[in-house]
Amino acid sequence: MSTRPFRILGLQQVAIGGEDKARLTHLWEGLLGVPRVGTYRSERENVDEDILRLGAGPLAVEVDLMEPIDPTRAPKVHVPALNHLGLWVDDLTAAVKWLTEQGVRFTPGGIRKGAAGYDVCFIHPKGNDAAPHSGEGVLIELIQAPAEVITATSTSGRAAD
Repeated sequence: MSTRPFRILGLQQVAIGGEDKARLTHLWEGLLGVPRVGTYRSERENVDEDILRLGAGPLAVEVDLMEPIDPTRAPKVHVPALNHLGLWVDDLTAAVKWLTEQGVRFTPGGIRKGAAGYDVCFIHPKGNDAAPHSGEGVLIELIQAPAEVITATSTSGRAAD
């Protein structure tokens, strides 16, 4: 295995899906008091999403509450209920290239803009013959960290080396 040309810097988001986003919003925003900072809707991604934020500053963590626009159509953002974890990465392009060379399977679509406006891509939850390494049952989103996250994690000692 060659030297890894990137660092995972921390948790960027936890995405939770359900058939009724109102119930999720009632729990997370209403009962727990986690503030909503945005919304996102994409017919192509079959998602209607509320974006909440825990904490402040560049190391805050999003809680994305997702409901499918059409529950019969893929992707089924509500199955499983813990849809995916998002990880900040300092060099997304280098990470995807290197991980692909190591046999990691990514979902179709490559690097693209995500709901929060950052470049993202997803490690597939299941491997296959061509790319046997995967999220081992978990969909993992890799998110290009902005400069303030890279700076904050390099000075806080929180980056995963």
